[in-house]
Amino acid sequence: MTAVFLQVRLDSTRLPRKALADLGGTSVTQRCIEALAAVRVDRRVLVTEPESAGELEPLARSAGWEIYIGNKQNVLDRFVQASRSIGTSTVVRATGDNPLVSARLANELLELHLASGADYSGFVGSPIGTGVEVLKVSALEEAWSSDPDEYEQEHASPFLYRRPERFHINHPAVAEALRAPAARVTLDTPDDLQYLRSLWTDLYRGKPLEVEDLIPWLNRHPR
Repeated sequence: MTAVFLQVRLDSTRLPRKALADLGGTSVTQRCIEALAAVRVDRRVLVTEPESAGELEPLARSAGWEIYIGNKQNVLDRFVQASRSIGTSTVVRATGDNPLVSARLANELLELHLASGADYSGFVGSPIGTGVEVLKVSALEEAWSSDPDEYEQEHASPFLYRRPERFHINHPAVAEALRAPAARVTLDTPDDLQYLRSLWTDLYRGKPLEVEDLIPWLNRHPR
């Protein structure tokens, strides 16, 4: 079984409650959900922590998503327990600060990941904020049971890619037409939000934007 896990919380420090910030008339979290709707998986789960769940659960349920509420500090544990709860073997990890996440890239990466048998897959070269990671749950289970350090507990995947001698790490390059490694469309700061709102006003026409839609605009409006 395959699943998208959208990792979201509301207690971000540089831009508090950014997951609920308005982007084109709806929240950043809803924009993530809209973009990920085209990813070809069996289950879709918003993965969060107890203090954020009350406001995020209605957004997930209204879109037909499941929700998993787990350990606040230990994201690795949260992902392992969420995977166990639905019985998935493969997770496409997306985050709530990337409303321009690309379903096209996610589908291509998932296909490559499954064909290669990798434990961890992540494209290189696409604009920062458009990509996902694909994780084998058995590798996450191994990380979880192997005394991860504090940083490796706070994030789902570093235990894997820090140990390429132990895990099969797959870092394919995106197609040349989709390359813009210096461009950044992730949401961390108030300046990022202003930048994304300008992009949205110029480009959004009622359906999720894809990487090929973004690159000409990003080239004209470098950060």
